[in-house]
Amino acid sequence: MDLILWRHAEAEDRREDLPELERGLTPRGEKQAARMAAWLDRQLPEGLRVLASPARRTEQTAAALGRRYKLRSELLPEGTPAELLELVQWPRAKGAVLVVGHQPMLGQTVAQLIGLAASECAIRKGAVWWLRQRQRAEGAQTVIVTVQSPEVL
Repeated sequence: MDLILWRHAEAEDRREDLPELERGLTPRGEKQAARMAAWLDRQLPEGLRVLASPARRTEQTAAALGRRYKLRSELLPEGTPAELLELVQWPRAKGAVLVVGHQPMLGQTVAQLIGLAASECAIRKGAVWWLRQRQRAEGAQTVIVTVQSPEVL
């Protein structure tokens, strides 16, 4: 199984007059999302499932990919790695799942899967971490396929 975690691109600053879930992408964030989406579109396998948080900034990031996606409340900012992993059925599911979500949940999920302390894995805005579960004689392994940031594309 492949699990691709994509943090939403740069969003508007928090404001008292704007609900947290309504914060959209900045112009820079729109460019980040477009660059990463173009790269992802060339890499992603057929049959990919795409899941996104219903926050406006994650919807905008996912929409840049131009593929169908489902909004899932388990991916809201207060979500947990356990909820994310259950939602994607890690590591039991077949194929690949792309999750568009938030920090700190995405970083905590990566840290859990590769054996780091949760505070040791920050994911930059607009970046992708691609993980794969594979079977070896000594048991299951989680490997990092790639880490990509929109700034280097």
